[in-house]
Amino acid sequence: MRTIWIAGVLLVLVATGFAGYTVFSAEEGSTTVSGAEISAPAEKKQKTKGNQNFHPSRISANDLKLMANAVYGEARGEPYEGQVAIAAVILNRVKSPSFPDTPSGVIFEPRAFTAVADGQIWLEPNESARKAVQNALNGMDPSGGCTYYFNPATATSQWIWTRPQVKKIGKHIFCR
Repeated sequence: MRTIWIAGVLLVLVATGFAGYTVFSAEEGSTTVSGAEISAPAEKKQKTKGNQNFHPSRISANDLKLMANAVYGEARGEPYEGQVAIAAVILNRVKSPSFPDTPSGVIFEPRAFTAVADGQIWLEPNESARKAVQNALNGMDPSGGCTYYFNPATATSQWIWTRPQVKKIGKHIFCR
């Protein structure tokens, strides 16, 4: 068993094999802990021309939940347009040959999302995050096709500043 302290919330991750793992999480500010079965991230597959088989209707319920968790962890408190843009970035990565071809693969790619690194991925998403994911799945993309974004006030990687910047929404800059 591995124990991790994050933002005053104890998260206990119990490994159950390669097919998945059980995650116990607590909503921010809560002392209630609940369990949820989450699949392990997909392996990165070599793609040549993007994910030709991608269609939003083929996204699993697990991936929908993970996307809402990622949007909530990355952009709660941001304008709704920014939350949709975060979901769109995840989908843009799924479609790109440079990234894994599933939302869970994209979200759990090492060093890709701060919310994964700091454990906020396991916070229960609100209705706004869920709606943002649905709007992105329905084709809304306020990012303009971007595959990266960052908060200039908190970014620690110099590399992200080298990416062509497309637009700013709330505190995030979206780039290619």
